[in-house]
Formats: sequence, structure tokens, C-alpha cells
Amino acid sequence: MKFPSESEIKRLRKSLDITQQELARLCGVSQSTIAKLERGSIKGSYEAVTRIFTALQEESRRHSKASKAGDLATRQIVGVQSNELVKAATELMRSAGISQMPVFLGRQHVGSVSENQILARLRDGERMETIVELKVSDIMEDAFPIVNEDTPVEAVTALLSSSHAVMVGRNGDMIGIITSADLLKML
Repeated sequence: MKFPSESEIKRLRKSLDITQQELARLCGVSQSTIAKLERGSIKGSYEAVTRIFTALQEESRRHSKASKAGDLATRQIVGVQSNELVKAATELMRSAGISQMPVFLGRQHVGSVSENQILARLRDGERMETIVELKVSDIMEDAFPIVNEDTPVEAVTALLSSSHAVMVGRNGDMIGIITSADLLKML
């Protein structure tokens, strides 16, 4: 399980409006340990950090209004058509500040493209000049999973453990996208 940096504990705790004492009670870690972690004076054990972030996530779910995929999804989907050049896709990712995006054929979600894919090709010895002139369909990976807007957030969380993003659909149309960054906004 991957969690944010220990330096985020204080910010997350305060955003939930709970005290160190309350967090200690929720996770079974001493209040003094939480205080020391928040000050950065100690490094927590994996077990302690896991318990703290798990408690913060559970408390966040209790506070969160987003209980379904449709509540959490980013509505403005930044995507690329499969027949566009990789150069256009990389420029779009850079300008939108994203590292992956869905690939469409018309309105149909047919694949995904990410900075990691492109960088892997560079590491494998392909020339940048060659890669940017390829069509996105030549390098795209599998499409992101698609869930209905009424899908519980917990199910989306499970899907994000094996996919960069999850598309949210309604009646066959893609109405939003959820990434790990969207989940972290719930904290």
C-alpha cells in the first residue's frame, strides 16, 4: 500500500479537524509518536505509518461527501484521438499538467497513453524524433476501466490499484475521469 509522505500527516489531520489525541485513538498509535512524526523529529515504522494513514483515510471517508464515482470524477476529460500524433498527445499532457490520458476513437474510449510509456520507449533506444511522429494508436495501452457514476468510491479505489485512471460513464458516454490525485483530494 502506498501512502503520502509522513510530512502530510499534520496537514491531513488538520483538514479533517481532528486533534493528535483523536488520531492516536483512531489508529492505536501514541499521541507523542504522532507529534514527533508531524515535527519530523522521527521516522515512523511502516506499521505505525500504515495505521495512521489508514485511520486518516477512514476518517476522511466518514467526512467525505463523495461516496460515488460521479461525485469524485473530474468532469473535464483531457483526452486524445487515436489517429493524432504522439507529439500532439505529449503537448496536451504537458499543457494540462497530467501524466496519462484516455485515447478515443470518435467518442469511444479505446485506449490510454502515458508519459511512462513514451519514456520506456526512449529507454529502450527508440529515437524521440521517431516516437513523436507515430500515431497514438501505435503506442497506446489498454483502455482505462469504466464504471457507472453510481459506483461506490471503494470500488474505484480498488481499480486504481491496477490502473492509472478510471473512466466514469453514463448511458455509454464518458462523463468524467478519476485518478489517484482525485482520491487524495478526499483526504
